[in-house]
Amino acid sequence: MNERRFETRLLCAQLARVEWTIGQDRFRTAEALLEDISPLGGCVQVESPIPVGTPIEMSFDSSDGTAGRFQGRVCYCAYRDIGYFVGVRFSGQHGWSSDMAVPEHLLNLDSLSPN
Repeated sequence: MNERRFETRLLCAQLARVEWTIGQDRFRTAEALLEDISPLGGCVQVESPIPVGTPIEMSFDSSDGTAGRFQGRVCYCAYRDIGYFVGVRFSGQHGWSSDMAVPEHLLNLDSLSPN
């Protein structure tokens, strides 16, 4: 997969909930593991595939008690050894920032490399 990101993804390990629709009137909810996040998107690990293009909502609670809800669309879904990794591109007004709910175990790999 070619790298097409315009921003740094921050690694994390955070339990999250994802919700999406199947067809016109059926909804699915799944527990997920938030793997990384950025202002424009994130990646969650789930047990079942979610089709590319599907509108999705992701939510998680941070350790300080704040809750984050983010909406977007699935931009990729790939099976890798232990589950499906689903990339979510957040909608314009539903992006993430560190002023919002902050996932636990947040790690910026760029901060570790000497420049």
